[in-house]
Amino acid sequence: MKAKAIEIEDKINELSVVLDKDIQHIQYCLSQLNELRSLVIKRDDTALSKLLDDIRAESESYRSCETRRRSIRKELAAILGYNLEQMTLSQLEKVLPEEKKAQITERRVKLRSLTSKLKREHLGTALLLSDCARFNSLLLKSVFDLGRTETVYYNSSGSAKRQTETAFVNLQF
Repeated sequence: MKAKAIEIEDKINELSVVLDKDIQHIQYCLSQLNELRSLVIKRDDTALSKLLDDIRAESESYRSCETRRRSIRKELAAILGYNLEQMTLSQLEKVLPEEKKAQITERRVKLRSLTSKLKREHLGTALLLSDCARFNSLLLKSVFDLGRTETVYYNSSGSAKRQTETAFVNLQF
C-alpha cells in the first residue's frame, strides 16, 4: 500500500511539472496571438513570417509535453483503477491528500482560466483574419470589376456615372 502511495505521489509530482509547462505554453500562445494580430494590422510580412516560424518550432517542442501528460494520465488511471476517459484532474483531486489536492486544484483552475481566455483570443484573431480576407476580396473585386460597363460609380457630388469601355490597364504607349 505504501509503495502505491509513493508511486502516486511521484506521478503527481511529474504531472505538476507537466501542468506547469501547459500553463506556460498557453501563456505563450496568448502572447503569440496578440503579436499575430499586431503584425497583421501593421502588415509587417517579414516579422509575420518569422513569428509563424517561431510558432511552428514551439509547437514541435511542445509535443513531447503532450505525450508525457498522456503517459502520466494513463499510468495514474492504471494505478487508481480508472478508465482512461475517467482520469481527469477533477477525478484525481477526489483521491489525493489535501496538500497535493491543493496543488492540482490550483493548476486546474489556472488552466481553465487560461484556456477560456485563449478561446476568446483565438476567436478574436479568427474574426480579424476573416475580416481581412473579406476586405481583400472586396478590394480585388472592385479592382477587377472597374473595367466592366455595367459598373456604376458615384462622384463626390453624388451623381451616378456608368463606366463605359474603360480598361484597368492601358497597354498602349
